[in-house]
Amino acid sequence: MKRTMGWMVVALLAGVGLGLAAQSPTSVLDIDPGVAELGAGGAGVSIVNGAETLYYNPAGLAGLPGISFSSFYASYLGQANYSAFALTFRSFGVAVMLLNSGSIQGYDAGGAQTGTLGFGNTGIVLGAGLSPSDLPFLPTMPFDFSLGLRARLITVRIGDERGSGFGVDMGFRSTLSDMSFGSVSMSDIALAVTLVNAFGSVSYDTVQEGLRLDLQVGASARFMDMVRASLDLHLNGGLHVGLAYSPAPTFTLRLGAISRGGFSLTAGLGVNVEGFLIDYSFVTHTLGASHRVSLTLDFSTLDISALTSSLRRLLP
Repeated sequence: MKRTMGWMVVALLAGVGLGLAAQSPTSVLDIDPGVAELGAGGAGVSIVNGAETLYYNPAGLAGLPGISFSSFYASYLGQANYSAFALTFRSFGVAVMLLNSGSIQGYDAGGAQTGTLGFGNTGIVLGAGLSPSDLPFLPTMPFDFSLGLRARLITVRIGDERGSGFGVDMGFRSTLSDMSFGSVSMSDIALAVTLVNAFGSVSYDTVQEGLRLDLQVGASARFMDMVRASLDLHLNGGLHVGLAYSPAPTFTLRLGAISRGGFSLTAGLGVNVEGFLIDYSFVTHTLGASHRVSLTLDFSTLDISALTSSLRRLLP
């Protein structure tokens, strides 16, 4: 009973935080991750964007230019804290995701109070992506694509009960040649698929729960080198749509929508200062809105010489 009530608590917190209360999550791994892509509707299956790439599609890791480290934090109703840390390199990455709450009042099936419950949920994500073009002994393929594999490990604490499990995901991503329609140009065109929880489960002392299978299909393209549009369709009934507008390389505005049991609008912005990225996202829900902030260090674009010069000007 504690375990059942614990999942109800997690579902409520996730629903309040993301406006998706009708979709009860199985674990912290089912809550929409990241900050930058969440601001654009969480439509990130086909996107390669630093460390957050690991959260959406492991095949995208093959397209990363270098090292990236990202962290984010969110609080839901002052009852639960959700945070994550991700470190990615070209072709592989690792992340830790944490969801914890303090003492939350529990209830039995009849609605009577049963005391308070503490909840803790930790996920460890390991991913790798590979493009056949990176292997010189393979023949040239007729189109560019990459494949990825991701393992997600989870531990759960609900009151005095403990559980653990794992899930395995597979990814595919392909890029297309640039196109133009009159004066409108399209670049960074990508199609991608992520099979989430191809197999896996969470086990307790006497109970084993399967992880929910999902097939996520995504497409994205950049228009006029300034506006990126993305669309993700989930087999479980989710639709994610997002736009990201970058009038300058150092600044991005984001807008999106999520339809999954309920409807949420998302918005966000990102600022890039010499490889230091600060992202903010805002998500509506029936009780108000939630906020997230992240800090990313993108070492592939970090300009060490410019940073050194800036520090010298600040120092006496």
